[in-house]
Amino acid sequence: MESYDISLEGMLFSFLLLLIPIIISYYLGMKLISSIIESAFRMVLQLLFVGVFLTFVFDQNIALLNIAWVLVMIFVASHTVLKNAELKAGKLLPMLLLFMAVTNYAMLLYFNRFIIDLNNVFDARYFIPIGGMVLGNSLRANIIGMENFCSDIQRNENRYLFRLSMGAEKTEALVPYLRKSLGVALKPTLANMATIGIVFIPGMMTGQILAGASPLVAIEYQIAIMIAIFVTTMVNVLLGLLVLMQRGFDGYGIFRKELIRSS
Repeated sequence: MESYDISLEGMLFSFLLLLIPIIISYYLGMKLISSIIESAFRMVLQLLFVGVFLTFVFDQNIALLNIAWVLVMIFVASHTVLKNAELKAGKLLPMLLLFMAVTNYAMLLYFNRFIIDLNNVFDARYFIPIGGMVLGNSLRANIIGMENFCSDIQRNENRYLFRLSMGAEKTEALVPYLRKSLGVALKPTLANMATIGIVFIPGMMTGQILAGASPLVAIEYQIAIMIAIFVTTMVNVLLGLLVLMQRGFDGYGIFRKELIRSS
């Protein structure tokens, strides 16, 4: 059973749905119309580019090219995390990029070799889409974790400095903020895991069913990918916070407020 293609007319009806949020924004004076149009336009351009490029990548299916494309995805994701967490990239980006690359490549190789049992673990059909799902789902958690950590440190600066003055090591004084930020960042992913299948049917499972796969096969893939997403998200957030703890404080343990974009 093959999935139905969407015609140009169908795509037109899809874009017509955007009139609903545009009208709501207009009548409520939310000033979101330009943002909605710009975001939709950028989405279309980016997806068209990715669609054409991935068609080429899938046809070639060269391991180095697949690895390079995932690295580009990781770089963009790392930069996006820092940008949305209102942090300057200078001192944080190189180490964050390194850690995220190691974590995501390790998970991809493990997933493709031991879970799917592929002969070619760099097969573009699996390596790139699974990499995108794992990376994309951990993106929001990274932003939440770093943003929460920075705001907590600044909001409780006196309490943190008091701990330092009482003889606590920097790492010891920061562990409570690390623990809280990691927990907050993981809540959305845990909520998704707890409600998946009953409250919502996720994209990967929906895509496979629409493509003609058995629902049971789609469920197997979805369970495996959700576990991979959760593990990768937790490790990515933890490493991101450790980068912030390492690079975000001076030799005296004082938070470098100049790393905040608004500073």
